[in-house]
Amino acid sequence: MLNKVVLIGRLTRDPEMRSTTSNISVTTFTLAVDRRFTNQQGEREADFIPIVTWRSLAENCHKYLTKGRLVAVSGRIQVRSYDDSSGQRRYITEVVADEVQFLERGTITEQSEGHPQSPAEGLNTGNKWPAGFDPVEDDDELPF
Repeated sequence: MLNKVVLIGRLTRDPEMRSTTSNISVTTFTLAVDRRFTNQQGEREADFIPIVTWRSLAENCHKYLTKGRLVAVSGRIQVRSYDDSSGQRRYITEVVADEVQFLERGTITEQSEGHPQSPAEGLNTGNKWPAGFDPVEDDDELPF
């Protein structure tokens, strides 16, 4: 049996983190994923998919992700149910993420406000290369 999903989309709001009674971190956010086709008005529609992350992944998502950020998520689909206050059975379908890849860097303004896009140290947002990394200009210098 296989239950695997891979999504690329943008966060619809800032992630929300909480802790379980056993002090395990849980972060949730919603991912807007564009559909491949347009509707009759020529507009592209999106699906809004709830994502759940646990433990250190949850802490990193809460710390580094903000509304509008582009991410790739891989994980599994989970369906759970509960009875609401009127006794009606309600079902929730969500993706439990195993991996979240940050696909964009933050801006200098976002990093100075404490919301960097990437947890990697030394990123220079004015340049596409990390601090201390100098790209090779000429392929002839490579030994392979």
